[in-house]
Amino acid sequence: MTNYEPDINHRIWQVVALIPKGRVSTYGHVAEKAGLAGAARRVGSALRALPADSKIPWHRVLNSKGSIALPTASGSHQIQRDQLEAEGVLFNTKGRVDLEHFGW
Repeated sequence: MTNYEPDINHRIWQVVALIPKGRVSTYGHVAEKAGLAGAARRVGSALRALPADSKIPWHRVLNSKGSIALPTASGSHQIQRDQLEAEGVLFNTKGRVDLEHFGW
């Protein structure tokens, strides 16, 4: 699978669009909901392929540990954290979100 499979990207984007404000999901859960069980990395590819002006809430997708998967040095890590905190999502001292509490 590649980033250039628009039908798969759209399926993933439709699932991500359903994640409510103040909640998060994991790459694996999004893949499962999109009918792509076991394809968590494919979700990351689809999110990277989002148009810059997209309203899809990409920031609500975390890794299976409840952590932001983006590199800290990229600046995107802090942007994602800031957006989640603005929605009321809390991080613990290890930089993780309680998926049982905030998970969708």
